[in-house]
This record gives sequence, structure tokens and C-alpha cells, in this order.
Amino acid sequence: MRPLAEFAGFFLLVLGVMWMIYAIYETKRRGSFKKRKVEDWNFDITKLLKVLTYLGIIVGILSLISGVGGLILDQPPSGAWNGTGKSVFTSAFLIIFGLLTLLKPLNDLPITSVVGILLASLVVIIVASAIPTEVKEVIDVFIDYRLLLIIVFIIVFAIVALTVKFYIGALMSISKAISWPPLAFIIAVFCLLQGFLILVIGVSITGLL
Repeated sequence: MRPLAEFAGFFLLVLGVMWMIYAIYETKRRGSFKKRKVEDWNFDITKLLKVLTYLGIIVGILSLISGVGGLILDQPPSGAWNGTGKSVFTSAFLIIFGLLTLLKPLNDLPITSVVGILLASLVVIIVASAIPTEVKEVIDVFIDYRLLLIIVFIIVFAIVALTVKFYIGALMSISKAISWPPLAFIIAVFCLLQGFLILVIGVSITGLL
């Protein structure tokens, strides 16, 4: 967590670049920079969109960890930081926009399936690692251990997918809102400006106000 917290300024720049790409991409597929309401949100899932989505998920998670790490460890956001410890504003900035970056793909991909697969895989990995070899041998007497893991994966996937789908409405609304090109552009500018100030000057936007 500490190495990520030390690169808070860098992650702000990465977030800025990601959201600038989002703004450009959303403008292109809507055909307008200012167009807010779109009749059909089922856009074609292109290879570029898939890449952006997965990159967004990774960047969002790392930014969240960086922000939380800075708060918990009292870690300055960069080597150029002029303060004596953490930057609360920078950490909050990373947490909020890291979370928004995670929510952005909800509008683009079947997120219930993605979340279901991730959590089901995590559960299977934990089960496979936690069960002692002796227990596995006993299980093999009644049912093939690998088949049991597959069954566990399917059950967890189904439960998670149905649960996420039930609560996805509000999150989808947030995703649609932050997909608006002008808003994505504003987020990008703020992230790039804050990242530049942290890395080059060693101050936060709040320090200039």
C-alpha cells in the first residue's frame, strides 16, 4: 500500500488521461460533445471499449488503494510534496475519482457477469487454498474435487450476478451521468491539474486557493 500511496500524483495524471480518453470516446460515439440524453445506451462493444473498460477497472482499483494508503499511512503523495505528511484532499480526490472510474464501465459491459466471474473465481481460489490436502482426499472419495470447485464457482456466480443485477439500477444511473463528455472532460482537467501540482510544484489545488 505504501508504494502506491507514494505515487498518488502519478495516479492522478493517469486518471486524468483515462477520463480525457473517455470524454473523446463518448463524444465520438454520441456524435456530439454536449449531447446528454441518448435513446439507446446499448452501444456496440468494440475492442477499444473493452480495453478502456479493463484499464479503467485496474486504474480505479489502484487509485483507491493509493488514496486509502495515503490516509492510513500518513504518506506524502509524492517526493516533491512540500507538506509534512499526507494530503487529505489528494487522498479524497483519488478515492472519489477512483470509485467513479470503477463505476464508469457499468454502462458499457455486462457488469453483473464481470463481477460474478471475479468474485466466483476469488471464492474458488480461497477454497482451493484453504482446504487441507487430507480433506481434499476425503472429498475425492465422494465427488471429484475439481468438479466440486466448478459447482461452487457456478453457484457463487449465479448468486452474485442476481444480487448485483438487483441493485444495479442506481449504479447504472451514476454511470450514465459520468459518461457525459463535458463532465468527463472536467474530471480529466481536475485530475491532470492536481497531478501536475503534486508532482512538479509539490502543492495541492487547495494550497493555491
